[in-house]
Amino acid sequence: MVSPLTLMAVHAHPDDESISTGGILARYAAEGVRTVLVTCTDGGCGDGDGGVKPGQEGHDRSAVVEARTAELRASASVLGVTHLELLGYADSGMMGWPENDAVGAFWGVPVTEAAGRLAELVRHYQPQVLVTYDPNGFYGHPDHIQAHRITLEADRQTGTAAKLYYTAVPRSRMAEFGRRIQELGLDFGGEADGDGHDGDDAERRRGGGREEWGTPDEDVTTYVDVAGHADQKFESLQCHASQSDNIFFLKMGRDVFGELMGQEAFVRAVDRTGAALPEDDLFAGLR
Repeated sequence: MVSPLTLMAVHAHPDDESISTGGILARYAAEGVRTVLVTCTDGGCGDGDGGVKPGQEGHDRSAVVEARTAELRASASVLGVTHLELLGYADSGMMGWPENDAVGAFWGVPVTEAAGRLAELVRHYQPQVLVTYDPNGFYGHPDHIQAHRITLEADRQTGTAAKLYYTAVPRSRMAEFGRRIQELGLDFGGEADGDGHDGDDAERRRGGGREEWGTPDEDVTTYVDVAGHADQKFESLQCHASQSDNIFFLKMGRDVFGELMGQEAFVRAVDRTGAALPEDDLFAGLR
């Protein structure tokens, strides 16, 4: 029996699915592709009520996890995700946080152990296309890096997927994005970080320097038009209301968001189809 066309996106936290893959999840679901979203952590290092941060008085991790899980399910529904799988590891926080070393933190789980669980899902769903982060997790978040590592190891263990992609934001687009934001006179109280959260808070959390954001344009292999699903992408972000103070894309409003976020970019890291590059379809060579 031939498996249905299936896309599996492997993300670290609730709300990660919306920014870099919300468009493809919605588009391919609308085209009849089976979409599987794997979320590796519980999001427990996110904001609590009133925007309270981990380590601050009033931050209730269990309440945050409960809220963010409900938000994730709502987001997946908006995007038409066929199957949502939760690995349930503890959110590790930003690099250098004490949560990195907490019992059960995703960052500290042996790669082969977590990859084994993911490999079971890959064998079950038989995705032709896998999507995750690049080796640096785009901007150095430990849980993003770990998601990358376990996805590559699960692919090595199974050899099931025909193609594996890393999410990308071309540097030229980052520069254009910054220019467009200035033209529109939008004020986000500082730069934004690589996953759509306000930069000064994220920078404070990281406690480190800032590298040049974005993927070198010459490394990007695939651009997918998702303009027809920009509303779903925006609404999926709205589902993550508990984190809305940090998700600067929501501050644009629906119209500007749709103008700037109608295309998603990827780096094809593994290909077993021989499909020509550049591509405009993750399933090129498969249908």
